[in-house]
Amino acid sequence: METKKTKGTYYILFFLLHLFIGVFFYSFRFLSVGYAALIILLGCFFIVKNKNNNNEALFWAAYIVGAEVFLRMTKGNIGSEYGKYGVILFMLLGIYYKGISKKAAPYMFFLVFLLPSAFYGIIQLSFDTSIRKALVFNLLGPICLGISCLYLMDKKITFSDIEKLTRWMLYPLLAMVVYIFLYNPTVREVVTGTDSNSATSGGFGPNQVSTVLGLGMFIIFVRLLFFSKKISLIILHIFLLFIFSYRGIITFSRGGVYTGIAMILILVFFIYLFANIKAKFKIGAIASIMIVLGIGVFIYSISQTGGLILNRYKGEDSLGREKVSKFSGREELAVTELQLFYDNPIMGVGVGMNKEYRKDLLGIVGASHNEITRMLAEHGFLGIINLMILLIVPFVNYISNKKYIFLFSFFIFWFLTINHAAMRIAAPAFIYALTLLNFSFDEEPIVHRK
Repeated sequence: METKKTKGTYYILFFLLHLFIGVFFYSFRFLSVGYAALIILLGCFFIVKNKNNNNEALFWAAYIVGAEVFLRMTKGNIGSEYGKYGVILFMLLGIYYKGISKKAAPYMFFLVFLLPSAFYGIIQLSFDTSIRKALVFNLLGPICLGISCLYLMDKKITFSDIEKLTRWMLYPLLAMVVYIFLYNPTVREVVTGTDSNSATSGGFGPNQVSTVLGLGMFIIFVRLLFFSKKISLIILHIFLLFIFSYRGIITFSRGGVYTGIAMILILVFFIYLFANIKAKFKIGAIASIMIVLGIGVFIYSISQTGGLILNRYKGEDSLGREKVSKFSGREELAVTELQLFYDNPIMGVGVGMNKEYRKDLLGIVGASHNEITRMLAEHGFLGIINLMILLIVPFVNYISNKKYIFLFSFFIFWFLTINHAAMRIAAPAFIYALTLLNFSFDEEPIVHRK
């Protein structure tokens, strides 16, 4: 059992270890496959050894979610969908040892409702298309979400569990940020336009890097607000918040940054509802500091990019001209998917067929960035039912779980992320499932309730 003293000691030790991991795998990138394998092996070992009595499945899944994009950067992924498979494995082990709540029935239907369009897609897909890849690419995210929900639905979690959850997710994100800084120490040399920039994103997809950096911003804010009792930790977390925000902004991918800010604002709102007058004053003071910090980060980012980041957020090109597309062409993909749904409202076009139809009919080659319109296009009426399940159940959960101040922050992460980055990574699936936890305060948090 972790005491407050050992938590603090472990935090600093693992903090330093993951800074070293970032440096190590920058120098020996080819060894990161071993890191990925070790995560799976250790996770399975501890879950099985303790029979998941301490909710090990939850924390190891959180660690994989934090590590996934870092492993993709370093080519350490064991297969392109390592993160989702890892989360699914840990969730299934959790289910094996602790079972499933009766309240999880909607997500059983969710998983079943994915099947008809999967079979329809197999029949429809052309011979030169890899059926396995098409199904995995489009279905593994929803499957990861559904299985995570089966395990986490109504799972009891306390405030100290939130502390551990944020810790475990933050560790590998720290390694990733170190790697990004080493990969690109001088921003000015690589920024020449206003498009998303892989050079400032560790050589990987800016959209996904921005997504997890935005999630990191929220995690650090939670740790700053609730778990920083020492002045040294307050300073450390403010510094980390600056670093994560800065690196998120200069990916030139706006979605993750907007999402991180939205998560923080929603959390502050719900904390305010439960706070007494003294705590409300503290929240106001912290909010003021965050606003000043945010302005400072953005001004610094402008100076480091020669003003190009300002153009990006204004929807302009490097010459200050307004771009034709405010969303990098994503809206055109979404419109084609909605049209496919209107033309095929019952069965949809089948899993994987969305991309083929778009290519054949419009000559547009590109995978969907919007999970909502993709689900409508490929699953038709059952897609509507599944979306209704995803949208409604967390709100029903909140009715009997109103102390769960993190619920809507997790929900907005999922909702905004699947609208700009689909479900390319495991993060939105796992974070959505966190909305279903049965939360209670096991101790009085720093921001006291009424």
